[in-house]
Amino acid sequence: MPPPMKQCEYSQITTQSSSPMESPKKKKIPWRKWEVFPGRNKFYCDGRIIMARQTGVFYLTLVLIVVTSGLFFAFDCPYLAVNITPVIPAVAGVLFFFVMGTLLRTSFSDPGVLPRATQDEAADLERQIDTANGSSSGGGYRTPPRTKEVIINGQTVKLKYCFTCKIFRPPRASHCSLCDNCVERFDHHCPWVGNCVGKRNYRFFYMFILSLSFLTVFIFAFVITHVILRSQKTGFLTALKDSPASALEAVVCFFSVWSILGLSGFHTYLISSNQTTNEDIKGSWSNKRSKDNYNPYSYGNIFTNCCAALCGPLPPSLIDRRGTIQPDTPQPVAPPNGITTYGATQSQSNMAAATPLLQNESSPTNEESHLPGKMTISSQCATLALGQPTPPPSTSNLATETIITDTMPLKKECEAHHFLTPEEAPSPPGMLTPVTPLTHSHTMHVLNAVTQDSMHEDSVRGLVKLSSV
Repeated sequence: MPPPMKQCEYSQITTQSSSPMESPKKKKIPWRKWEVFPGRNKFYCDGRIIMARQTGVFYLTLVLIVVTSGLFFAFDCPYLAVNITPVIPAVAGVLFFFVMGTLLRTSFSDPGVLPRATQDEAADLERQIDTANGSSSGGGYRTPPRTKEVIINGQTVKLKYCFTCKIFRPPRASHCSLCDNCVERFDHHCPWVGNCVGKRNYRFFYMFILSLSFLTVFIFAFVITHVILRSQKTGFLTALKDSPASALEAVVCFFSVWSILGLSGFHTYLISSNQTTNEDIKGSWSNKRSKDNYNPYSYGNIFTNCCAALCGPLPPSLIDRRGTIQPDTPQPVAPPNGITTYGATQSQSNMAAATPLLQNESSPTNEESHLPGKMTISSQCATLALGQPTPPPSTSNLATETIITDTMPLKKECEAHHFLTPEEAPSPPGMLTPVTPLTHSHTMHVLNAVTQDSMHEDSVRGLVKLSSV
């Protein structure tokens, strides 16, 4: 049996360093609100662009406009610029860029999405509904009312309750089933632009379809002119061979111009009467419902209605898409060496996890360290045969305090022993010889063995208490 190892008193322990056991306080990147948006929208460019989830038809619209215009610029404009006037390509270019600008503005902007009620707001609204129902039901059960009535310009308007957004929708607002959002002044969901059309993008939608009508008619008219001029010189078949794209452009423009013109005329009527597509389809202000039914939003003048819809101030977005979400309680950050840290303060985040048995122990007072039967820092160390368990080490990081013995000077026999601090401790295998199984699995303080009699559990607990202050 090898001779027992001798351990001396603890002279000084300091852990003021950037040791591997220290858990660095990592800066957590906050989540953007668009990443947890409850609707069915898609976001691009860090939340700057909002679109519907079904965007396939939008890409079809984009391809049709770009391809048709590109063929016109490539095959028709050179001939028309030489034989008629170079103004034709310039006008076509202006119309094309205006169409693309209004299309992208309509598709990428917030149509007027209304924010959903928070849990507290929804609960408060439910209490109001239950209170109103209880006071009017006379003690019997009655389904809580889900509508409110307001008077706008002498006309009674009902506000409906949205079970998804937990709000009473404002006047002219409606819930889009495709985007799963309540939209202010909801007009309709347009798959051709890949977004809802509402209060904040209706003017851009109207300018898009109006300018697209002009562009389609313009291209169709000058494609026919191009073919006619070539046919007068070389014949109709030869003209088609010289410019094969003209036939394709004429077909596309012919079948699309009627629908685009019809849509532009319909929305011109809606703007002049200050109505939405949703209201017109439902007949909200039709005289068939009642003799006294009228549109309370109309100004009574076509010019004023058009100016209000197209030239009025653009309302700001009500949803903070690019805002950040700050967590209510900080989460523990796992350091690279696998030790878990706890708490949110700076001092707590710098403390490594101690032995599980001793984690919840309270800090001892100064008097406790000198009580009889307890082992103090300056007490004389004894001997312990090899093979006995090692006292559980404490790895608390004392950022502002160090434990220094001031009751007894260091013994001479301790000069041969060197107590390692976390910055001096090597990675496993440790400094001890292979026959000494005293190295902790993590790189911690390496302590020599002491006798089993003197290292009672209470003494060990007192020692760890002192070192974890």
